[in-house]
Amino acid sequence: MSTPHSARARARIEVTAAIKDEARRQLASEGATKLSLRAVARELGMVSSALYRYFPSRDDLLTALIIDAYDSLGAAAEAAAEAVGDAKPTRRWIAVCEAVRAWSLAHPHEYALIYGSPVPGYTAPETTIPAASRVGLLLIGIVRDAIKGPGVTFPPLAAELRPEAERLAADIAPDLPPEVAAALVAAWAQLFGLVGFELFGQFNRVIEDREAFFRHAAAQLALGVGLSDRPSARR
Repeated sequence: MSTPHSARARARIEVTAAIKDEARRQLASEGATKLSLRAVARELGMVSSALYRYFPSRDDLLTALIIDAYDSLGAAAEAAAEAVGDAKPTRRWIAVCEAVRAWSLAHPHEYALIYGSPVPGYTAPETTIPAASRVGLLLIGIVRDAIKGPGVTFPPLAAELRPEAERLAADIAPDLPPEVAAALVAAWAQLFGLVGFELFGQFNRVIEDREAFFRHAAAQLALGVGLSDRPSARR
């Protein structure tokens, strides 16, 4: 039998979900800069003071939406990696990249929230970092597995960049060579640059077969971080 406490907890979950759903509708129609707690409350038939018990400020609501978006994207990428199982490193890499693209095309407003223009006056707190890191950590894991298995070809690294590459490696993956860490950060940025160009229209009248183009570009990113389906002597 349901207890009053569990009933209240379920009610809170349901109201929180409704608030987020309405906020996402506002993101789609008005954009993140115009997100308003009062407008969300009005659409849900709530008084503003009631909504503030769930999200004390617009920034708290934005943070919740951002974490949800990153987690949804991360889950899609992780599912794609799991679906190809023990495939060769390049295949796993491309599967993750294609999942990122597919999720982004299916959720353009949420993609814009996390990778588009910053929302004026809003600074994402550190609580967003774990969710935001999921795709990057997945790509790092693919490279790490490749080093343990078929190996990687270390990308070239300019001497003047080595101190920064060593710092990057220490921060994101101390077990990876600095050359690989620097290449991974560059590939991560290029991946979302490719997605953003397609999503925000920069490829209009430029790229026709965007799926094939993206798959080719993702394969090139894999090569750039040293992945190969052939055994390498450098590990």
